[in-house]
Amino acid sequence: MTQDAQLIVLRGNSGSGKTSVATELRRRLGRGTAIVGQDNVRRNILKELDTAGAANIGLIDTIARYTLAHGFHTIVEGILTASRYGDMLRRLHQDYRGRGHFFYLDVPFEETVARHATRPQAADFSPEDMAEWYRPGDLVEGVPEHVISSASPLGNTVDLILDAAGLHPASDQR
Repeated sequence: MTQDAQLIVLRGNSGSGKTSVATELRRRLGRGTAIVGQDNVRRNILKELDTAGAANIGLIDTIARYTLAHGFHTIVEGILTASRYGDMLRRLHQDYRGRGHFFYLDVPFEETVARHATRPQAADFSPEDMAEWYRPGDLVEGVPEHVISSASPLGNTVDLILDAAGLHPASDQR
């Protein structure tokens, strides 16, 4: 395994900005950065519901470990609720201690709904759906997560994550 490869986990409720943060992190870091998106694995690859013990949990874990083993900085992003994904996240924390950095985007429900309304997938689900999924302060026990408030602008959030992970943006971002 490449010692320089860093694991970054971005968690938070729907509409909290996880995908935007992951996209900006990869833009700044350039080549050699993988994004493992919960929605992509669960919805697009497996087309499964988000349930306890679902196959996407293990596949997210496997993809993250594979990309890290091949030297990619790896960003795992998604709602990743503690009750369903906590065991997997605790194992990643244990196995990548010192190279794993966990962040929880703490955004109030009203703000997640406002943000969702501006997204291309706004028609895919409603504020009522979001209310069913919303879990305030859904931190994973046993994993040291940095909590980032909704007051942190995108650029500041990305800077904070890069600093915490000890990463410096690549000069060649092609």
